[in-house]
Amino acid sequence: TQRQSSHHHCSCPWQIQLFISFLFLHKVTKSLFSGCFTFTGGKDRRSGLILTIPLCTEQTSMEELSSTLDYLLGIPSDKCKARGFTVIVDGRKSQWNIVKTVVLMLQNVIPAEVSLVCVVKPDEFWDKKVTHFCFWKEKDRLGFEVILVSANKLTRYIEPCQLTDEFGGSLVYDHIDWVNKRLVFEKFTKESTSLLDELVVINDSEKSSQLDKERPPDCNFLPSLDPETVLQTGHELLSELQQRRFNGAEGGGVAWSPMDDELLAQPQVMKLLDSLREQYTKYQEVCRQRSKRSQLEDIQTKVMQVVNWLEGPGTEQLRTQWGIGDSIRASQALQQKHEEIESQHSEWFAVYVELNQQIAALLSAGDEEDLVELKGLQQQLSDVCYRQASQLESRQNVLQSAHEFHGTAQDLSQQLDGLLGMLCADVAPADGAAIQQTLKHLEEKLKSVEGALVGLREKGQVLMDQMSNQTSWSYGKDVPIDNKDNVDHIQGVMEDMQLRKQRFCVVIIDMFSCHCVNSQAVEWLGELLDALLKTHIRLGDDSQETKVLLEKHKKFVDVAQSTYDYGRQLLQATVVLCQSLRCSTRSSGDTLPRLNRVWKQFTVTTEERVHRLEMACSFHTAAEKGDLPVEVEQETYEEVETVGKALLDRLTVPVIFPDGSEQYFGSPGDMASSAEHIRDKMKLLLRHLDGCVTCVHQVKMSNQTFVINLD
Repeated sequence: TQRQSSHHHCSCPWQIQLFISFLFLHKVTKSLFSGCFTFTGGKDRRSGLILTIPLCTEQTSMEELSSTLDYLLGIPSDKCKARGFTVIVDGRKSQWNIVKTVVLMLQNVIPAEVSLVCVVKPDEFWDKKVTHFCFWKEKDRLGFEVILVSANKLTRYIEPCQLTDEFGGSLVYDHIDWVNKRLVFEKFTKESTSLLDELVVINDSEKSSQLDKERPPDCNFLPSLDPETVLQTGHELLSELQQRRFNGAEGGGVAWSPMDDELLAQPQVMKLLDSLREQYTKYQEVCRQRSKRSQLEDIQTKVMQVVNWLEGPGTEQLRTQWGIGDSIRASQALQQKHEEIESQHSEWFAVYVELNQQIAALLSAGDEEDLVELKGLQQQLSDVCYRQASQLESRQNVLQSAHEFHGTAQDLSQQLDGLLGMLCADVAPADGAAIQQTLKHLEEKLKSVEGALVGLREKGQVLMDQMSNQTSWSYGKDVPIDNKDNVDHIQGVMEDMQLRKQRFCVVIIDMFSCHCVNSQAVEWLGELLDALLKTHIRLGDDSQETKVLLEKHKKFVDVAQSTYDYGRQLLQATVVLCQSLRCSTRSSGDTLPRLNRVWKQFTVTTEERVHRLEMACSFHTAAEKGDLPVEVEQETYEEVETVGKALLDRLTVPVIFPDGSEQYFGSPGDMASSAEHIRDKMKLLLRHLDGCVTCVHQVKMSNQTFVINLD
């Protein structure tokens, strides 16, 4: 009652009735167990029930006796009551005044139902007591006949088979067992009645909520008792009642002769069980509906969580990730980021799969009224998930195509760079056969480059087509994606590769034509000259390194010489090259004068470079002489100092070209670094020489001291 009142603040008549009934039952239980009143099951000769009232000296109060009598008289049916009762008042262990009081109580409580009262007198009769009160004289006032009889004379009024052994009869009766079973019956009756009332309230409330869709059902109203337990108790009780014996009769015990069906209460138990089963079946359906409704609400909540995330944060993640990168590394980074986004989506897609299975299960066993809502949820969830999965797949395809596009562009760029590097590094052929072989090799390279360029265009077009078909879905609306920057980048890469390929073709033609001599040979020699002046500035840290630099310089000069000779020879191969590459020739103009002018500048510079390296080699060679007498080392230092100063002076002099222009080797800082290195080496050598002189002086002083000591 307390648990239910926390949910429903309403009056419950059955609760009050149950409480009062239990108070009453508790009040009469003491009298029942003490055996103050008993229905043994015996009957008089009119088929009326026999009520036995055993009295004793220490008797309970009359109020308890009256309450117990009221309770017992409520057990028989009206039909049974109409046949009347025979009451046996056992006064053998009691006093006369108590017997008289009990008889008068019967007159006050059930005068109409009592037909005969047999007062069993003790062996020592109340002679003096009877003279003051005669029951037969009071018959009209009492409403029933009262006789005084000894125990062995009861058989005159009642058959022995209807009397218990204490009155000399053969009727078997276990009062304690009867009271225990009666308590079980009362407990079941009260519990089942209260449970029925609760189930009716719950079922009616659920029915009202179904009729009134706007009113939410009260799911907090639960029965205070477990219906399964109450039903089990009722079935066990009914089984025992139908067997018409108590538990003590099993296993060889004494059988109990049951009363009529009116007393056994079988119809009442069966009626309660039937009603309880009916309401419990309805309640189970209510619980099923509640569970289904709760499951449906849970599915609705989860569906909206999935939909809101996919249409919100999930779509926002994709909307902000539409770049394709400008290189393979950038596209790989975007793919990695996309994989992280897919991983987050996978968690929600897993929820989608679980929800879809739950919805499918409800659809297979759902009611017609739920089918429309369930199908709507399933369709909404599927639409959003499939749309988001499609966008993820589309994005993955774009990134994969972008990776392939950048990979092809990188390969093509490497082919062009490698081919150009090959042309710049190889020594030019000197005869016509070698030229033809070179042309054939270049044509094969050009075909490979052209094929790669065609593949780049195809991949670029596929990538642009994929991006043009993309749309973003944000909160139920198509949002166009601005791919202008991506398209511009793709077209820019393809155009740049096309231009580089075209420039490469022009370079080939120029290398084997007068324009090549005018543009490339002069430019190459100019680049070699520029490299010679800017990068060929080291003089070596020792004589060995300087000699290595001299050897490299000679090779460098040989390459330049070959370039110069090759440029002159290409004038003869112009026609052959143009026919092979299907290109027109251009006038050579002042090709040879420009080529000769650059070559002279290069020659003057290389001679100056050789002179400086030779001076540096002499300087390092002289400085590296060691373990010589002091006088010789003095001369060596003077030689090193002379060469070093000459080399330092040489470093400050610019290269003077035939046209009178001047150019220095390296930057002022580079020259200062080289000069500083020379000065440091000269200082080191000077310190070494000073140390040697000091040592010689000390040796001489030591020798003089030794001679003095000997003297």
